[in-house]
Amino acid sequence: MKHRFAFRPRFQMCPKFPSSSRPGSIIFSGMKHSLLITLAAALLTMTGCVCQNSTKATAPANTLTRAEKQAGWQLLFDGQSLAGWHNFKKEGVRPGWQVKDGALVCADPHNAGDLVTSNQFGAFELELDYNISEGGNSGIIFHITEEGGAVWATGPEFQLEDNAKAADTQRCGWLYALYQPPIDDKTGKTLDATKPAGEWNHVRLLVTPKKCVHEINGVKYFEYVIGSDDFNARVAKSKFSRMPLFAKSPAGFIALQGDHGAVSFRNIKVRPL
Repeated sequence: MKHRFAFRPRFQMCPKFPSSSRPGSIIFSGMKHSLLITLAAALLTMTGCVCQNSTKATAPANTLTRAEKQAGWQLLFDGQSLAGWHNFKKEGVRPGWQVKDGALVCADPHNAGDLVTSNQFGAFELELDYNISEGGNSGIIFHITEEGGAVWATGPEFQLEDNAKAADTQRCGWLYALYQPPIDDKTGKTLDATKPAGEWNHVRLLVTPKKCVHEINGVKYFEYVIGSDDFNARVAKSKFSRMPLFAKSPAGFIALQGDHGAVSFRNIKVRPL
């Protein structure tokens, strides 16, 4: 006779926890909380970077930062008027020079002439942006006095032009007829850091008794010393040898040329040294 036994397995039931307080949930919840904090911190950091970059990219033109003001920088163009400028040896500004969209524009080269600052500068650092027309030619001339018949009779010139189509063989960034940059190893041609006509380029010009530096778009072209043996030898071989007052004054006006094609300027600032 077979005996049938009922088998009843014994299970040890785990204590019940509310879903939010189960051990696994507690661990997961803690991990989730830490992860959220980490992600939030990362997002804040990224947002801060984006905001900083956005602020830098959209900073108003023709203004100075607090740091620039503290360093002694001065605006030469406020983006709204022709204040601080006049035509060479004239009062006021001819109608060929205009203010358009926050830029100082030589809109009509036939009725513009060379524009000079009201103040004179000796040692200084100058920065500006320029946008030149196709085939255009302009220049930044410094240490100008009114003893000469033209701005270039007394002041050296930082040449500005459309290197692609301008007729003048003196290229952008050169010290006119005196100094030019070296050969670029990458191209085998004279160094040229300019952007094409119609685009904004950035200029830095440093002028001190010990050293002058030309830069375009952050690229250094060369150095020279006004009055040095090398400088004087180059002047003697150039057309400026016939101009006895050329590069003789230790200070003078700064000029923007306006008779060889349309050109625009903005963010014009100077730091006397």
